[in-house]
Amino acid sequence: MTAGRSWPATLFLSLFGLAFIYPLLWLVAASLKPNADVFTTIGLIPSHIEWSSYKQGWVGIGRVTFTQFFLNTVKLVVPVVALTALSSAVVAYGFARFRFPLKKTLFSLMIATLMLPDAVIMIPRYILYRNFGWLNSYWPFYIPALLAVHAFFIFLLVQFFRGIPRELDEAAEIDGCGSFRTLTRVLLPLCVPALISVCIFQFIWTWNEFFNTLIYINSVSKFPVALGLRMVLDNEGAVNWNQVLAMCVVTIVPCVAVFFAAQKHFVEGIATTGLKG
Repeated sequence: MTAGRSWPATLFLSLFGLAFIYPLLWLVAASLKPNADVFTTIGLIPSHIEWSSYKQGWVGIGRVTFTQFFLNTVKLVVPVVALTALSSAVVAYGFARFRFPLKKTLFSLMIATLMLPDAVIMIPRYILYRNFGWLNSYWPFYIPALLAVHAFFIFLLVQFFRGIPRELDEAAEIDGCGSFRTLTRVLLPLCVPALISVCIFQFIWTWNEFFNTLIYINSVSKFPVALGLRMVLDNEGAVNWNQVLAMCVVTIVPCVAVFFAAQKHFVEGIATTGLKG
């Protein structure tokens, strides 16, 4: 009886999900179509498959191939993700476990930065990085990640730390652990789901970063894939859309793979954040 009543909801959700996934399916199908057929139909089945669009699209522009663009993206993303997770965990540990003057005020100011429009600090930040000599490098991304500028991640980890019983800290202190060893040996292993959530969010955001990389990086040889795709569009008079879409497919594969590989921990981290023990 219950199954009979649930099938309309299942059908509705399936159709609703198909509507959302259809653009992605069209992207993959269009990358395999001849260039002339890309925008002539919204169907998914190509008249004949053009595997060469991936090979030709990988050539990139000039002497810079998408191999270089992907290597640049890895150089940008991996350190930023690692530094963000490390610095956010340390700052969140301080807010969650220590008492110090103006703690609530500082925490409120940190949360208030979530509502600060990026356009407000864009010019001062650019001038600051220019004076430091960091333009046309990845330092404008590394240093902020090291200094824990992402209030969202700190807030997420603070909520997770608060859900861990303080008795564990006390037991570690009895065993002779200081604050740092308590963090590294007791709390961080318990925070793996939350840390994975932080890494996934930061990985996807940095991998797809376009605006800030466009501002701070001006050498094509240092462009990540997001700027590489844009350069391909600007470089050609007649755009080979099947090649561009093929590179779009290749670009989103790492994000999808990382999400599904860590999906279990990601869901666990989001579900348990904010629950107090």
